[in-house]
Amino acid sequence: MKGFIDDANYSVGLLDEGTNLGNVIDNYVYEHTLTGKNAFFVGDLGKIVKKHSQWQNVVAQIKPFYTVKCNSTPAVLEILAALGTGFACSSKNEMALVQELGVSPENIIFTSPCKQVSQIKYAAKVGVNIMTCDNEIELKKIARNHPNAKVLLHIATEENIGGEDGNMKFGTTLKNCRHLLECAKELDVQIIGVKFHVSSACKEYQVYVHALSDARCVFDMAGEFGFTMNMLDIGGGFTGTEIQLEEVNHVISPLLDIYFPEGSGIQIISEPGSYYVSSAFTLAVNIIAKKVVENDKFSSGVEKNGSDEPAFVYYMNDGVYGSFASKLSEDLNTIPEVHKKYKEDEPLFTSSLWGPSCDELDQIVESCLLPELNVGDWLIFDNMGADSFHEPSAFNDFQRPAIYFMMSFSDWYEMQDAGITSDAMMKNFFFAPSCIQLSQEDSFSTEA
Repeated sequence: MKGFIDDANYSVGLLDEGTNLGNVIDNYVYEHTLTGKNAFFVGDLGKIVKKHSQWQNVVAQIKPFYTVKCNSTPAVLEILAALGTGFACSSKNEMALVQELGVSPENIIFTSPCKQVSQIKYAAKVGVNIMTCDNEIELKKIARNHPNAKVLLHIATEENIGGEDGNMKFGTTLKNCRHLLECAKELDVQIIGVKFHVSSACKEYQVYVHALSDARCVFDMAGEFGFTMNMLDIGGGFTGTEIQLEEVNHVISPLLDIYFPEGSGIQIISEPGSYYVSSAFTLAVNIIAKKVVENDKFSSGVEKNGSDEPAFVYYMNDGVYGSFASKLSEDLNTIPEVHKKYKEDEPLFTSSLWGPSCDELDQIVESCLLPELNVGDWLIFDNMGADSFHEPSAFNDFQRPAIYFMMSFSDWYEMQDAGITSDAMMKNFFFAPSCIQLSQEDSFSTEA
């Protein structure tokens, strides 16, 4: 069941009814304990199928264009292609990846806000015409290098106008849109719609109200210049929970009916990324080093167990220069779970978790409460499917974690009932018998 991000010959284990994700993790922890204790991922592709069903049930009127840079493992891309999603690509490599799966150019959007000329030319060559733009310089680059381009004007939302200093913000103002439309008319560039993006960190859904109103204004403005507008892209920002998806839909659905009603010829799309993949991947890492420090060294809000008790610093064999790369720019959206069994009344100690580089930036968890761990013990991180699969740093011969893909038979049947077919994908599935389960009697030690 092992695969790597550049290995299209991945395999997916179909799990018997008696086997679950925990059994699979137990099995590979045992295997890796015997063979080198390297970090590894387990990817449950059934969760991606469930996310798509959830999307279809809640926001069926919006077509998803999956954000490829979020997780470009072949298994993910292939199953999403079979599910019929579009793809939002930010580079030549990403466009090539999805086109190799037979995805038509009409189902690909080139979304990079800062495009290299060579990549615009590549998009033109392979027929990827829809792309986003938020300034005059990009518009001129597109005009010179892609004669068939169909542009979505990327407008800023209230949450990212004048935001914090130092943050990269993309999207033009409503005021500047008329100037860009004038430029597009002079350059003979076809404007076909509008894009905006609301961050998943934004809790004020009123932002959507203003963004949709602004988008409607741009549509009307573009009509004055003679452009035929037929696409609205509401961006990403979906956390993956059904509640958040329903809350967003509750806000935008009546507005879409007013501003972009069904039958108006306007296609509504979105760019979900972590929504599809975050919960589908679990990462197992091994403790490679340990230090005992004084409890008062920790300044975070975790409640201390007493000044006389020690605190522990643990170093793991994966960090921000590997699978935790997103930690450099955002908070970790997962809580570490100790793999080994421990007693309910076992004391918990203030602990911090670090990657292997010994770099001050390589801190994964600043402070948490854990039982005392030993070198060789395993920690499990769930919700690791987004932004975890970039090319790792060359530091200390860092080894890219293996990926083990799985799917339950019930999810497999659900996928079949949905009429999903992909000959290339189906050949990668095989039956994984329930014998990989580890019973309580088969428990094992992971100590070094």
